[in-house]
Amino acid sequence: MRALLIHADKFEYKARSATRMAEELPEEEPKKHKSKEVLVVFSTIESKDVEVESIAESASSDILDVFRKVEAERIVLYPYAHLSSDLAGPDLAVDVLKATEKAISDAGVEVYRAPFGWYKSFEISCKGHPMSELSRDYVSEKKTTREETVEKISRRLLIVNPDGSEIPIDPEDPESLSSLDDGSALKKFILSEEIGRSEGAEPPSIKAMQRLELVDYEEASDRGHFRMYPKGHLIFKLLENWAERIAVDRIGAIQIDTPIMYDWSQPDIRSQGMSFHERHYTLKTEDKREFVLRFAGDFGLFRMMKGATLSYRNLPLRIYEFSKSFRFEQRGELTGLKRLRAFHMPDVHCFVEDLDSGWSEYMHLYRHYSDLANATGVEYAVAFRVVEEYYEKYKHNIVELLKYSDRPALIEVLSEMKHYWAVKHEFNGIDATGGAVQLSTVQLDVADAERYGILYVDDSGGKKGCIICHSSIGSIERWMYVLIEEALKMEKPSFPFWLSPTQVRLIPVGAAFVDDCKMLADSMDARIDIDDTDDSVGKKIRNAEREWVNMIIVIGDKEKDSGQLPVRLRTGEVKMMTKEQLASEIETLSTGYPKARLPLPVLLSKRPVFRG
Repeated sequence: MRALLIHADKFEYKARSATRMAEELPEEEPKKHKSKEVLVVFSTIESKDVEVESIAESASSDILDVFRKVEAERIVLYPYAHLSSDLAGPDLAVDVLKATEKAISDAGVEVYRAPFGWYKSFEISCKGHPMSELSRDYVSEKKTTREETVEKISRRLLIVNPDGSEIPIDPEDPESLSSLDDGSALKKFILSEEIGRSEGAEPPSIKAMQRLELVDYEEASDRGHFRMYPKGHLIFKLLENWAERIAVDRIGAIQIDTPIMYDWSQPDIRSQGMSFHERHYTLKTEDKREFVLRFAGDFGLFRMMKGATLSYRNLPLRIYEFSKSFRFEQRGELTGLKRLRAFHMPDVHCFVEDLDSGWSEYMHLYRHYSDLANATGVEYAVAFRVVEEYYEKYKHNIVELLKYSDRPALIEVLSEMKHYWAVKHEFNGIDATGGAVQLSTVQLDVADAERYGILYVDDSGGKKGCIICHSSIGSIERWMYVLIEEALKMEKPSFPFWLSPTQVRLIPVGAAFVDDCKMLADSMDARIDIDDTDDSVGKKIRNAEREWVNMIIVIGDKEKDSGQLPVRLRTGEVKMMTKEQLASEIETLSTGYPKARLPLPVLLSKRPVFRG
């Protein structure tokens, strides 16, 4: 906040007309004001002045000090947009001015605040003594970093088994992990995330995603933003459809869509953004308004829910949004599809009446996400973060979930709440270097509903704040990352059949058999392409294997006459199948998953090369 303080014999202004950013004035409030023996504070609120109370405290303290020294009789706060080019949005500016006005009034001093956003004429008569003209730059005295937020909170780490037994672990002592098998996902996760023993090598998925023409860097964009080639886009869309099925069909959520950018001057938006500290993107428009790009779907959803009329009869209410989100991750932290600045989150938020209902919903979501993590075949570890009092009271719920997953988990027990959640967990994928990456998560939120005004009417007619279960199936980009990394752990890498860009590759031994291949491809409900290039059959097979094609079938006279198809699997095994048996096998591998057409022309000779 920048200010020009003038001690004046008299000061008079008149509000002439409202700008589009003008605050609304009550009908009875006069649009002009005259003061004598006054300290006039011309005030410019800047975009950085987001800590409203702290800025107001700093400004009011100094203004009152000057007021007493010059022996003025009253103070006028006058919005004045000409002391800086870095202006705050109108809502933030008014919030700071109002808070400053209140702090001065609370000190027993007569204060008058001129209306914000009005064109005004004014006359001033400056006294002309040494302290009659002063400039000031008020800054927040409170700047909270992530480290400061958690500094006072202690924690202890446990391995908890499905039978409920606990094993304390010490991050400084790897030997405390001796109860875990060396190759277990949980041990790899703890070594990577808690003990800091990850190998630190570049994940092999980066080169693989480029070579396979799935995903690539876009040099003309900001770092951490990617282009997707047709095959990568196909995997992305299949995962998006898969997430929607989980949310809408299995969990029973209703679907919404909200904007990706929000006015940074809005108090609720600013509060959420500041809780994420320096990790947000901001942008400015021509009229100096500052917007933040959402880092999660909460922004629009919470504002939507604040305006909704909710009854206990509506609960539990489950809402799904597929939201593009942005986080300004530090340059050195960006790692392929593991950590990026723009990503897509399939989020499910559940609104319930009370803590017991919240736990019921939490466990419902956990089981679904456990089933789905198991269905992908990826290696993963489970980690819970829980406040001490909730762990002591609800440990039996956590143990029940571990029994469902049939695996131990890391439990971080916190001495007190450091965020809005009382308990949360993550399913963490393990990449080919032994590093961890967060996939799905569920958080039991006991604080945000009342903070953001998300209330429901209970059966007695009173209003109460909801308990909220935040959850995400996991960003699509991270699922792609962990699926590529999982494939690269195999002797012969492959995707799950339903996700493979090409599920079956037909290789005609000569041009005369291309039409036979077309007829076979047309008769199957699968992504089948045909290598009609001039390469030898041996090279065509090698090319298909390098593309991680699940099934390769060579078609010639023998296959055409016998009706027996030699289906080469990724394991190297060749199974003889009839056309009907092949169709049945494809159906077995595809059932329960989204389907899509080939992302490129059927004939390889017709395909462009995107990455030479």
